[in-house]
Amino acid sequence: MAKQLEITLKKSLIGRNKKQRATIEALGLKKIRQTVTHNDTPQIRGMIHHTDFMLDVKEV
Repeated sequence: MAKQLEITLKKSLIGRNKKQRATIEALGLKKIRQTVTHNDTPQIRGMIHHTDFMLDVKEV
């Protein structure tokens, strides 16, 4: 079974640029403290790296 990542939005999107907002939306996050689970893939890791200061990430 592939590793899973639990991703939580911890900061607001207000004042962020369009690229960062689009990345957060692509991860499926809309509200602060919302959590989603994704498979651990290079694509998801790249999205996390791009917006890591706004996210909390745990391996499940």
